[in-house]
This record gives sequence, C-alpha cells and structure tokens, in this order.
Amino acid sequence: MKRILTAVIVLPFLIASILISWLWWLFVALAAASMVLALWEFYLLAKRVQLKPDPVPGFVAGAALITISLNNQLWLNFLLFLLVIIVLVIVTMIRVTFKGAPFDKMIASTGATVLGVLYVALLGTHLVMIRAGLQPQLAAHLLSFFFLVLMGSDAGAYYTGRALGKHKLAPSISPGKTWEGAVGGVVAALAMATLAHFWFFRELPLKWTLPLAFTMSIVGIFGDLVESALKRSASAKDAANILPGHGGLLDRLDSLLFNAPLLYYFAVIYFNV
Repeated sequence: MKRILTAVIVLPFLIASILISWLWWLFVALAAASMVLALWEFYLLAKRVQLKPDPVPGFVAGAALITISLNNQLWLNFLLFLLVIIVLVIVTMIRVTFKGAPFDKMIASTGATVLGVLYVALLGTHLVMIRAGLQPQLAAHLLSFFFLVLMGSDAGAYYTGRALGKHKLAPSISPGKTWEGAVGGVVAALAMATLAHFWFFRELPLKWTLPLAFTMSIVGIFGDLVESALKRSASAKDAANILPGHGGLLDRLDSLLFNAPLLYYFAVIYFNV
C-alpha cells in the first residue's frame, strides 16, 4: 500500500513536468533533487564500508553537471563534463591530503567521491539534457516512453517474480531476483513500448521501438544488480528510507541512471538532434 501511495503522490508532478512544455523547470528541479538525495545515499553507503567520501566537492560537482546539462550543445557539454570531473579529482585529492590522510585513504576517499558523481550525477543529467535541450514535443515523447517502459519493466519483474519466481538470477548479489522476474520485466517492457508506439510515439517505428525497449530492460536489470551489489557490500537492505514502500532514491533510480545516456544518445543519433 505504501508503495502505491508514494507513486500516486509523486507521479502527477513527474507527468506534468514532462507533458507541459513550460514546466521544464519542474522536471529539472525534480531531477536535481533526486540526484542530490541519491548522491547523499551513495556517500552514506560508502561510509558504511569505512570509506570516507568528501561530500562537499561531490555535491558542488554534481550541481555543476546539472547546470551544464541545461545547455543543448553536445560537444561543449562533453568538454565541460570532462573539465568538471578533472577538477573534482584534483580538488578532492588536495582536500584529503590536507586532512593528513595516508595514501591508501586518499585513493579510497577520492575514488568514492568521484564514483558517486559519475554514477548518479553524470548519468542522471542525460535526462535533463533530453528535457531541456531537445524540441519540447520530442522530449515529451522520449521521456514518456522512457518512464513507461522502465516502470512497466520494473512492475512486470516484481509481480512476475513474486508469482512465478523459482530460479535465482544472481543469488550472491540479490537473492530476491529471479530469471522468471527478469523475463516478466522484459515482456512488460516490450508491451509498454508497443503501447507507447500506437498511443503517442508513431515517429519511432516498431522496428526500433521494440529493440530499444528490450535493450533498456536488460540495461535496467544490470543497473538494478549494480545498486544491489552496492547495498549488499554495505550490509544495507535499502539505500535509505526516504520513499515509503520504495526505500531510498537510489532504489528507484537504479535502472533509470544506466538507461539515461542510452536514451539520450539514441535520440541524438536517430533523430539527428
């Protein structure tokens, strides 16, 4: 019940921010808030395994990446993203050095700080680049397709796994995930992609819609397993308990983060934007 109630509260704001063109700022605000909280959760997980990420340069770098993503020039964004990451590495190492940390702690702290920014902010900002940088109708169709497919895949995997799951997918990483659930998630993703095509996304033919949805569902499973491995290594059931019934933001963003660059660069190549 908590899972459904949380979705009922959050989804209307997300849907409005995607479909109403002048509410692009709401989508950016929701994305930024989600990434900030998810980065905070990542750093908490890192601290549980005795790493010491430096959150200050991490959050500053994340904010810089989000700001840069509002620009719609791909190659300029790429160069600025690279510059931010280089500066983040240098600043974090300097800060750790002045704290008197030994070499091994310097490497661990810098690595955890930078990995959090790469994993959460750099991947996630590709959704902002779609919403803020592409033509409004195309952005709305892409993001609607994105969330419909991935939420459908997530629901399909969850309920199929509960009803039919017998064969473990990766028991050492996530004992609750099964091959049956994974198949159910893929089937649900394909069904949602077909619905999206006939409902609002005719400009993307089925010969591309279905392979894209299939790839997204597989990438989503991998993203889910990566986040599960992070939690398992930190002996945590959930990344946090921010969303009732869902756990933390990382628990909701795991499949989205890995798929955000996939959707963005597919759009850049296919639609020549």
